[in-house]
Amino acid sequence: MRIDGMWYLCDDGITRPIIVGEMQAADEGWRRVLFLVDTGADQTVLSADVLADLALAAMPAAVAVEGAGGQVNTAALDTQLRLTCDAGMHVVFKGQFAASVDHHSLDMSVLGRDITNHFALLVDRAQEVVCLVGQRHRCVVEPCQRHRIIESCTAGIIPGDSRRHLLAYSRPP
Repeated sequence: MRIDGMWYLCDDGITRPIIVGEMQAADEGWRRVLFLVDTGADQTVLSADVLADLALAAMPAAVAVEGAGGQVNTAALDTQLRLTCDAGMHVVFKGQFAASVDHHSLDMSVLGRDITNHFALLVDRAQEVVCLVGQRHRCVVEPCQRHRIIESCTAGIIPGDSRRHLLAYSRPP
């Protein structure tokens, strides 16, 4: 399974990695949500705009959310997050999600490691790749023509797995 994202030009002129998902609203319909892929975020946090759009009953947050800009006032929502796979199937995460209550503290919803840890996460600006990779897919890293192989090692990722993994670096021409 592969869930593709994209590099998205934000309002501030900076291009960021995002995954498009959907959140279930109070009317049981699904609302499209852009999620910033944040490898440093412990948990997924919805923006205040998404909180308002979902119109769900908010509960006091059980855990404080803090980031580079300081602590964020949040509420907790019982809902579902749905991501669409390359085959058109859906992966659904049901549970309690944090949502910012302040419209100025979070411009975009954040996809945190509570979700991304279920996948291999690829964020490669040079190759324009943003994706989550799950079952029945694997990643292969290969050197391209301008790379020089500097080390080869045997990895014991899976017991009995003797595949060779290549480490490479770019050398200026």
